[in-house]
Amino acid sequence: MSQEEREQNRESEFDLASNMAWFLTGAFIGAAVALLYAPKSGKETRQYLADKVQQSKDAVSDTSGSIVEAGKDMFDRGRQLVDDAADLFDRGRKLVRG
Repeated sequence: MSQEEREQNRESEFDLASNMAWFLTGAFIGAAVALLYAPKSGKETRQYLADKVQQSKDAVSDTSGSIVEAGKDMFDRGRQLVDDAADLFDRGRKLVRG
């Protein structure tokens, strides 16, 4: 895998996390606006909020798991890249020494 492909993969993973954060922010704002205009009683509104908060917690939990997994993958690829670079350096040094 070339350096350019690695760079694109990193940017793609970063974009995924960024998009997910913006999506969740938009969902929260949308829910808040909906509550302001919803003609429900206090008890119904509290129950609705509790349900939405639980759904948000579940979504964040799922998303954070995905982000953690992507971070682990990136770390492993970075480690492999460093190991490959060290091997190339050692081979180059041996070639120079003869």
